[in-house]
Amino acid sequence: MKIAVIGTGYVGLVSGVCFSDFGHEVVCVDKDQAKITALEAGKVPIYEPGLEELMAKNVAAGRLTFTLDLAAAIEGAQAVFIAVGTPTRRGDGHADLTYVMAAAEEIAGLARDYVVIVTKSTVPVGTNRKVKQVVHKAAPDLEFDVASNPEFLREGAAIDDFMRPDRVVVGVQTDRAAEVMAEIYRPLFLRDFPIITTDLESAEMIKYAANAFLATKITFINEIAALCERVGADIKQVSRGMGLDGRIGNKFLHAGPGYGGSCFPKDTKALARIGQEHAVPMQITETVIKVNEETKRRMIDKLLDLCGGSFNGKLIAVLGVTFKPNTDDMRDAPALTIIPALVGGGAKVRVTDPQGRHEGEALLPHVNWVEDAYKAARNADLVVILTEWNEFRGLDLKKLARHMATPRMADLRNIYSVKDAKRAGFEAYVSIGRDPLLPEG
Repeated sequence: MKIAVIGTGYVGLVSGVCFSDFGHEVVCVDKDQAKITALEAGKVPIYEPGLEELMAKNVAAGRLTFTLDLAAAIEGAQAVFIAVGTPTRRGDGHADLTYVMAAAEEIAGLARDYVVIVTKSTVPVGTNRKVKQVVHKAAPDLEFDVASNPEFLREGAAIDDFMRPDRVVVGVQTDRAAEVMAEIYRPLFLRDFPIITTDLESAEMIKYAANAFLATKITFINEIAALCERVGADIKQVSRGMGLDGRIGNKFLHAGPGYGGSCFPKDTKALARIGQEHAVPMQITETVIKVNEETKRRMIDKLLDLCGGSFNGKLIAVLGVTFKPNTDDMRDAPALTIIPALVGGGAKVRVTDPQGRHEGEALLPHVNWVEDAYKAARNADLVVILTEWNEFRGLDLKKLARHMATPRMADLRNIYSVKDAKRAGFEAYVSIGRDPLLPEG
């Protein structure tokens, strides 16, 4: 089949590359000349393990191309995927559908034969019906269907998620559209991966409900961690004890400094807004949003205590700024709340991150970027682990402590333990939901 994908951001590029690896002829379209030029040169604009190699393989096989020309991309395509951004709209928290509707209008003006217009972007319930209205108004004689095909890709594991998904969700209105979508995903069907075919609204809702639930699990365990600190329980043991219950599961039960990234913050806000518009308040989701922000601020209080009540004049080393490891994504990362508080309090901040510098330099001014954790920690008063990159999981803690002016650590990902820190010579070590090591006196 020939498939066009509009948008070469995270979702569009990963989807396009993986569809081409299924054997389809895929044309990825974008309006950004620099991005298309880079892609044609084999350069991937995002960091995603394995993506560059898979892209090169399918380009070499002639199945994957990139263009600015939407008309050429659509010509002969049986399906056109809309994978443009739907950022949170300022003022009301809703998803901004400007780019989605603009793409729909352009498709309507250029398509000549039957095509399935597939929304891959995360959109509020009812959006695909609006897309259908927009296309029909712009091209009354065009034969087409719309489909909802939300993505469930974890940054850092996107290719595996696409090729070996827990499920594929497809919302359609007609058998013809269902047949086209089934053919697109036939390689997964043949390997018995679940493909769920629903109506449009259910497909749209599945995406929001899934992300809101995962955000709730993260926020719940962070609240339990805060209580553990007060009552003397160990959050790692509590999480394990909970997660072994098959009804709960162990995923997304790792205490940390709050969720971030491209999906959870945006999608929880959008779901809350959808609920408000339909007079069904999403009270749990609204509380999750509130508690997540409080969790980030609570991390600042932890660091303030380790610095004796003031950041002024302190040299603080921060290890990791991306919202999670194996990505360069900084969107809504806890670092964007915590580091400005350090700088605003008068601290000098050194930062290291394997992939975060490209975006981080613009987002985090007034910090000093260095190559590794040991350089960051030299003469520092405090070292803070914000992202659990593998590079930070196997640190020589004795070497780290020796480099510091005052060996104190805030491990906000619970990588190490009080025992590890004490043995390495740290005078203070705090984590999340566990007893701390505090300086004597």
